Amino acid sequence: MAVEHGRAGGGESEASDGLKMFGAVLKSLRDQGRLTQEEFAVQVRYSAPYIAKIEQGKRFPPGDLPARVAPVLGEDAAKVLTAAAKALTRRSGLASWFQQWAGIEEEAISLYAYECRAIPGLLQPEAYARAVFKHQLPPWTEEQIDHKVAARLERQTLLVDRPHTAFTFIVEQAILDRRLGGPEVTRAVVDHLLSVGRRNNVEIQIMPRHKEDHCGVDGQMYLAETPGHQWFGYIEGHQSSTLLAQPGEVSVLHQRYGKLRSQALDCRATVELLEHLRGAL
Repeated sequence: MAVEHGRAGGGESEASDGLKMFGAVLKSLRDQGRLTQEEFAVQVRYSAPYIAKIEQGKRFPPGDLPARVAPVLGEDAAKVLTAAAKALTRRSGLASWFQQWAGIEEEAISLYAYECRAIPGLLQPEAYARAVFKHQLPPWTEEQIDHKVAARLERQTLLVDRPHTAFTFIVEQAILDRRLGGPEVTRAVVDHLLSVGRRNNVEIQIMPRHKEDHCGVDGQMYLAETPGHQWFGYIEGHQSSTLLAQPGEVSVLHQRYGKLRSQALDCRATVELLEHLRGAL
């Protein structure tokens, strides 16, 4: 079964009401404590601009925020924030056409990704994610970009929160050669890939620029295994995305992905290439 989702109205949701509500609650509690953003930020050990963005609904609150708030505003305030945080999910701020896959992604025990268009969202440092959203057409406002970047960074906590999930990524070298955002952004991408690739639950392979035997010519693909050991596939186009659930269709992606893993550089060679690219920037 293939479920196709169109991208109406530019394909992105507006700022999350849940994030805005959480921000309003935090601001109210801070005001009751008679603290400015700057004073509050110092006491909870975050920067004032970061606290401002949380209060504006542009950033997901960090998981330890209630614990940091408790000694500053009291246990009752911390309990209120904990309750407010329960209304938030990683899917807030994600495109409506992507949310069904995001739900599968959150529970996956295995996740495979092959990308030939851009660095996978789960591996994008903030500067790269911002560059991706900045170049979207029709253009988005700075507030929309902030919100989308926040949602993408929050989604990446899956790599930490699910240490028993096996994440495997195959990324085309041409994506790095493109240098989207400029040399500094590309340097941040390479550093981030090297860092994330050290995690026990993450494998990153680069597909070299010159590869005569290559079975990824049909484009990007994602595969996820649920806790019930059912596999789903996911692919995207310019104006649609498709969730694949029929075993035969998913099997085709599995065959292709397995072949791609054998054609890409292994993890050790990938690190060597990334370090070489880093030195050339």
